[in-house]
Amino acid sequence: MADENVFERFTSDGKSKGKKKNDIKMPKGIGKIMFAVVAVIVLAILVSQSTYTIREQEQAVLVTFGKAEAVTEAGLHFKIPFIQQVKKVNTTIQGFSIGYASDTNATTEDESLMITSDYNFVNVDFFVEYRVSDPVKALYASEEPVEILKKISQSCIRNVIGSYEVDSVLTTGKNEIQAQIKEMIIQKLEERDIGIQLVNITIQDAEPPTEAVMQAFKAVETAKQESETAVNNANKYRNEQIPAAQAEADRIVQEAEADKTERINEATAQVARFDAMYAEYVKYPELTQQRMFYETMEEVLPDLTVIIESGNGETQTVVPVAPLFGNITSSPYTTGNNEG
Repeated sequence: MADENVFERFTSDGKSKGKKKNDIKMPKGIGKIMFAVVAVIVLAILVSQSTYTIREQEQAVLVTFGKAEAVTEAGLHFKIPFIQQVKKVNTTIQGFSIGYASDTNATTEDESLMITSDYNFVNVDFFVEYRVSDPVKALYASEEPVEILKKISQSCIRNVIGSYEVDSVLTTGKNEIQAQIKEMIIQKLEERDIGIQLVNITIQDAEPPTEAVMQAFKAVETAKQESETAVNNANKYRNEQIPAAQAEADRIVQEAEADKTERINEATAQVARFDAMYAEYVKYPELTQQRMFYETMEEVLPDLTVIIESGNGETQTVVPVAPLFGNITSSPYTTGNNEG
């Protein structure tokens, strides 16, 4: 009956008859509650964006409109939300391996295989320890400072290993090699100033290369020795031939000088002889011509038989020509008998 009275009450009232079920009024004060909740959430966000914490062995870089500033003190710090940004940097000692994979210990031959000063191959593994010394430069001076450090380390390692013999690398020279490599890396890092500091570098292992590499090295070493032998033989031959050639050249020059002197002296004597002969020729032309003829014939044909015929039919045989002048007394161009 109660339900019927309620139904009648709503249907008898025209205003109540036309109302919908969704037009129920909200409780008073609900909007204030929602606003308070939103305000709390926004406030929490602002608070979270206004503070940051730096732990031990950690530094931060506070960036304000593109300007970076290092924050080195550990603890709670404040910043302007949505305007200032914070980037944290780990300043603990970190490291990486060269020549092997640190997680599996597998050899990385491209990094470990090196050549020594005595042209031997060797596999050497290193471990590099570093830390961030300047967080601003570590973040903004270069894109990958750790990769730069690794490249510098590899370059310095190869330079130093290449200046030592293989025995020193494998045995007694490790400490000296490590110290020299460390000094070289520190110098190059100071030149580049990328915000990273080298802590230490150590040789983990040093051993001869694989058998295949050893065979290739032996072939190269054999070719090198053959080349050195050929060069030494060539130098030996050159050292032997150059003195002999110089001696032969000196001999030829001396013979030429002697021949020159001899020819000059001979020419001088001939000139003197010709001058003397010419002086006699001027005095006795015919006799001089005759004597010159006989002397020439004696020189050219020493065994020639000469027959002299006089005007009265008598003949005289003279062999050789030289006796013709056997009776020369007063003058070299006169004979004892002028007849015939």
